[in-house]
Amino acid sequence: MCLLSYFPPEATPDPGALRLGAAVNPHGHGFAVIAAPEHRIIVGHGMHAEKVIDRFLAVRDRYPAGAALFHSRYATQGVHGIDNCHPFRLGGDARTVLAHNGTLPKRVRPRAYDRRSDTRIAAEDYLPTMPFGSIDTHRGARGLETWLGPSKLVLLTIDPAYQQSAYLFGERAGVWDDGIWYSNTTYQAVARRRMRRLVCRCCARLDLDRVGRYCTRCGWCFACEGIFPHCDCTSPATPDPVDIDHEPAQVRFSHAPMNGLPPAS
Repeated sequence: MCLLSYFPPEATPDPGALRLGAAVNPHGHGFAVIAAPEHRIIVGHGMHAEKVIDRFLAVRDRYPAGAALFHSRYATQGVHGIDNCHPFRLGGDARTVLAHNGTLPKRVRPRAYDRRSDTRIAAEDYLPTMPFGSIDTHRGARGLETWLGPSKLVLLTIDPAYQQSAYLFGERAGVWDDGIWYSNTTYQAVARRRMRRLVCRCCARLDLDRVGRYCTRCGWCFACEGIFPHCDCTSPATPDPVDIDHEPAQVRFSHAPMNGLPPAS
């Protein structure tokens, strides 16, 4: 899933939105800020959301005049670790960085024993070859957006070879809120409540693939809290299994929260 946030020049970050997005997307965080007066890009990464967010807010407060981005990762490919935290240098050039939200085409997905994420592979190996031409041309920008599909990508640069310092691809698939662009709505409190309903309280997994009453990993029943097929769901009056915010009054199991999300109450 991930959450990618883009801040135009002078846009002030919303700390609450960053923290909500980080709680739902807990597998590493990173930011980039163009320090315009110093003609450099300040980049930070980390696995602990609060530390990275605090650092980003401090840097952004000092350098509000340039564009910035913040990324919280929900890993789908590549190992969990700081090396796979966005943003990534484009072709190893510290003057240009990019961050992405979504799943990229098979061409850049990691093969066996490759511990990198698809975005990291794209930034290191594929996109530096300019496969679509210059993104400053209509043809190049359209080619990149077509390749991205429903994905979104933000690129920040101080390289004079580019006509702009910030590029946003897949803008229409995201949302603008108070002058800040977000790749999806996981920064909102209501989105967090919806995500909580997908957290299995038996194995503590965020089960994004579940469509029925049972956890796809351990078989736990969200309605009666038994393990499939030995659950006690025999009455059609059983509460909605998807909405664990309206679970039975007696809770048989107590499990530690996952990904910074508190157990439903």
